[in-house]
Amino acid sequence: MDLFDWWVLMIAAPAVVFAGISKGGFGSGAAFVSSSILALVIEPALALGVMLPLLMLIDVRSIPAYWQKWSWPDTRVLLIGGVPGLALGVLFFRWADPNAIRLLIGAICLLFVAWQGLQAVGVLKPGEGRAGPLTGLIAGAVLGFTSFVSHAGGPAAAIYLLRQRLDKTTYQATTVIVFWAINLAKFFIYAVMGIFTLQSLLFGLVMAPFALLGTWIGIRAHHLVPERLFFGATYVMLLMTGAKLVWDGLA
Repeated sequence: MDLFDWWVLMIAAPAVVFAGISKGGFGSGAAFVSSSILALVIEPALALGVMLPLLMLIDVRSIPAYWQKWSWPDTRVLLIGGVPGLALGVLFFRWADPNAIRLLIGAICLLFVAWQGLQAVGVLKPGEGRAGPLTGLIAGAVLGFTSFVSHAGGPAAAIYLLRQRLDKTTYQATTVIVFWAINLAKFFIYAVMGIFTLQSLLFGLVMAPFALLGTWIGIRAHHLVPERLFFGATYVMLLMTGAKLVWDGLA
């Protein structure tokens, strides 16, 4: 598959900008829509290999804007839980075929939208009080697994961090440092597993300016753009993308 076909570039460029906006300013919860969109047009494993270096570039660009504004106790518990989650992700990835990965990514998209919708109508309500360490470890394990197989660790992090009643910037900074560490670990594992190819790395270089542009927009939009507007558009994209991936995986 030629990553440099014009139609792949036309789809990838806005998807990468969107990842930068999400990770740079809105807690990383929706950044995985970019990998999901790419998985519509290229093999899922290749999409993950393309996106990971770009996500790492976004992380590095975002860290200075939120330096030492994160919550260290919450960062620590999520990262400790993330280790077994990454191990489970490796086991799944070795077993799964491309359609199984499509199905899982699509299901994560749909479940995320359903979870947000049920919260919006009051069917699901966040627990009272701060979440304890055990909840953080479980969230970290889910985060590690879903991040490894679909770059979709944001929802698990959100479920835990929203319980911690952090202010907006502390929440954002915590997601930035957590996913910087998780993505760094994934990079070495992906390399050992042969997920990266010369073509995917070259494609990433072409997409790097779009990642930086999205991050620049996201950091500035953090205090300006209403989160409801941003995530409303995100949920529509996730719903459509998830349904298509599930259909493809089953078909």
